[in-house]
Amino acid sequence: MTAKLFSPYTIKGVTLKNRIVMSPMCMYSSHNEDGHVENWHRTHYTSRAVGQVGLIIVEATSVTPQGRISPRDLGIWSDEHIKGLRELVGLVKEQGAKTGIQLAHAGRKAVLEGEIIAPSALAFNETMKTPKEMTKSDIDETVEAFKNGALRTAKAGFDVIELHGAHGYLINEFLSPLSNKRSDEYGGSAENRYRLLREVIEAVKTVWNGPLFVRISAHDYHEEGLSVEDYITFGNWMKEQGVDLIDVSSGAVVPAHFHVYPGYQVKYSETIKNGADIPTGAVGLITSGVHAEEILQNDRADLVFLARELLRDPYWPRTAAKELGVSIEGPKQYERGWV
Repeated sequence: MTAKLFSPYTIKGVTLKNRIVMSPMCMYSSHNEDGHVENWHRTHYTSRAVGQVGLIIVEATSVTPQGRISPRDLGIWSDEHIKGLRELVGLVKEQGAKTGIQLAHAGRKAVLEGEIIAPSALAFNETMKTPKEMTKSDIDETVEAFKNGALRTAKAGFDVIELHGAHGYLINEFLSPLSNKRSDEYGGSAENRYRLLREVIEAVKTVWNGPLFVRISAHDYHEEGLSVEDYITFGNWMKEQGVDLIDVSSGAVVPAHFHVYPGYQVKYSETIKNGADIPTGAVGLITSGVHAEEILQNDRADLVFLARELLRDPYWPRTAAKELGVSIEGPKQYERGWV
């Protein structure tokens, strides 16, 4: 028996050996606050490739120094970052996994010294810094930074780019009316609030021909915010622009309390997949092989993204295979203990 979880998936000429994706998770481990890859990153990501994850997406990697979530985030704002990222890609690919990177800008959720920027001069909460409202020049520079980040991604040899449009970071801040109070062409209507993401996608695609994912927060969990139905509209626009897959998460654009349970975001993935007729990835408290298989078998998503569960178990693909009663090939060096 071959479970769908362990069937290959091809997207724009890149074939993943299975449907298991390591979700981008910040490691806050660039020691000198310079955004460079460290030994921790090499160990962390390569071990999941050894564990037979199909696609490994490197954590939120900032396209500008000002756009880091923390001073110890990975960066891709300089050509000096390419060497370390290329080495990381080589280590992961050597173990049979495909590689992705999440290009990001933290916007008003940057916890840094100095000025931070956002669509509007609204702090995330009462304890965080109030950002400067971005000028048109700031927006143009940010779009160019995403383009340059994509160019460096290609030079480093990654297979996939994911744009971080979720969790209350800059792109998400522009999309949501809760954080975007602008009165110019970047605020107000849905078309205007989508404009920054549209321009980033257009710019990235001038230098990147590979698979392009966008991570979204499909629900703001606020009565005046966005819901999954709004993201069907955005999803259609992304599809028209050539986005290949939407990675469907939720929340965090404003402080909000909501109930979480295994697979609590899968319904959003399913709704966008069907409503916009675009491939999606499901993420959120997916911990068992049986659950992941159910999501795929019922066409609720095309890929399953795992986060915390892969922190707990770098060999989760083997765990899931045993649970599903299927056999998957492991590293030759581990044959004695893999079965």
